[in-house]
Amino acid sequence: MTSTTAHSRRDDALETDDEFRARLRAFLTGHHPGRRPKDPAERLAWRKAWLATLFDAGYAGPSWPREYGGMELSFARQVIYQEEYAKARVPGPLGTGLGIAAPTLITYGTAEQKERFLRPMLRGDTVWAQGYSEPEAGSDLPALRTTARREGDEYVVNGQKVWNSAADLADIIFTLVRTATRESRQQGITYLLVDAHAPGVTVRPLRDLTGDAHFCEIFFNDVRVPVSHRIGEENGGWPLVRTSLGHERAAGTMNQAAMYRRVLDELIELAHERGTTADPLVRDRLADLEVRVRIMRYTGMRTISDILAKGEPGPASSTSRLFTVTFEQDLHEFAVDMLGSYGVLGRQDPHAVQRGRWVWGFLRTRASTIGAGTAEIQRNTIAEQLLGLPRDPAVPDVVRPR
Repeated sequence: MTSTTAHSRRDDALETDDEFRARLRAFLTGHHPGRRPKDPAERLAWRKAWLATLFDAGYAGPSWPREYGGMELSFARQVIYQEEYAKARVPGPLGTGLGIAAPTLITYGTAEQKERFLRPMLRGDTVWAQGYSEPEAGSDLPALRTTARREGDEYVVNGQKVWNSAADLADIIFTLVRTATRESRQQGITYLLVDAHAPGVTVRPLRDLTGDAHFCEIFFNDVRVPVSHRIGEENGGWPLVRTSLGHERAAGTMNQAAMYRRVLDELIELAHERGTTADPLVRDRLADLEVRVRIMRYTGMRTISDILAKGEPGPASSTSRLFTVTFEQDLHEFAVDMLGSYGVLGRQDPHAVQRGRWVWGFLRTRASTIGAGTAEIQRNTIAEQLLGLPRDPAVPDVVRPR
């Protein structure tokens, strides 16, 4: 263990929160990896090198247990970590494993699985991607059709997944498969870890409104998966789904609260530069966004507190998820409106303001109210599980974190 690692993992009682913030800020500033490369292969290597730097110095996994390479920070320190990380503008996590698969693996995985998978995931040596949604099983996840047939010590997997972030970079796909009849719904779902490079796995990028490919579709054709790569029991994957999605929404809230604090500050600065703050309607919109970004931060803090106290974020994660996605859509809509005719200029136009970042964000966030559970699904969860309203019989038994 290096001296930096030892210092970063010392007992919380040995330094104040302000000292921890200063130490973290100094590390992020002193080890900043520099500008993001344009070449995709170079960019991937750049991000992996940064994650390895964090891990090796003891600054990775603020909420992870120390036994798996994390920092195991207190509630207050996790908030500080997210704030400073967003301000530093350093690369974020690769794939979707850290915030979704890791909590599930830590809770339900065997000792051998934790030893094999967790540290390489946190260090960025392996990239993980989620394989949940299907063309005919998105919000109604229990309707999934991808099958896994047991043959001795292996499962043979066939089917298709879609809207998979970072699947084109992934080494491991954590996915849901049907190991019983379709009529069994959630009682027949199993959680598997699939080698993304195994024979029979095909990944195809999907281009979106921004012109980029943030999502992929995945095809499984007689893919063989060892039974040892099953998390939990066969046909017992549904409780793991609730853990995964609850943590996905919880982690996203705090991360995005820190990021959008910086983004809103930059938007306010842009409004001053363009002289639009003289307009009382612009000031009113900015004030509304300021109030909401603060609420987002406090909601994220409350969610982290719930996880630390109860081990799970619970149905309140749907509230934070819904609040965050509507906020980011409204923020970018306002930014495009404020820029007027310049708001329609994309990144390739030489006259675009700030290289077209705001119109790119506007286009990207059109999907915000669809991913990780649609806004309609979140409202149903909030209505039924938080407000105690009757369940809508017309709605299928969809993913509801408990």
